[in-house]
Amino acid sequence: MSKLFRLEEDSAQVKFPPPLVYLGFLLTGLLLDRLSGRVPDFIPVSPWIMVAGGFALLAGFSIMIAGTSRFRKLGNNLEPWKHANQIVSSGIYRFTRNPMYLGMALVSLGFALLLRSSWAVILLPVALLVIRTQVIAREERYLAAKFGDEYLAYKARVRRWI
Repeated sequence: MSKLFRLEEDSAQVKFPPPLVYLGFLLTGLLLDRLSGRVPDFIPVSPWIMVAGGFALLAGFSIMIAGTSRFRKLGNNLEPWKHANQIVSSGIYRFTRNPMYLGMALVSLGFALLLRSSWAVILLPVALLVIRTQVIAREERYLAAKFGDEYLAYKARVRRWI
């Protein structure tokens, strides 16, 4: 493993950058659209679809920025293969425990809609399942073991997504 992705023992043991999951499924969806001739094609050509896609992109980037800036401000590591310094429960983290992953999902949805990629929309729930089982579940186990009741109280108070 490269120095960039060196897995720390005191970490959630996530072995890959989560943005690559979203990017990988988005690109796979775009490739499948191209190979299948856009079958299925359930995203109509519509200004409303473009508005929805633009809104999803804007909301997604805003949520990601809010999450990452709060982590940085408090000195926590963004990378899930590094240790956590503390439970971040202020700012956007009062409303969602996973704003960065939620933001990435909305960005993926926005690109899928703007590019009218039915396959990317179909694959987004699969990407979310991978993030939920391979990233979030590991993070939740790690945080519960490291921070105990403090994390469990936060988890009971704030939803995972929205």
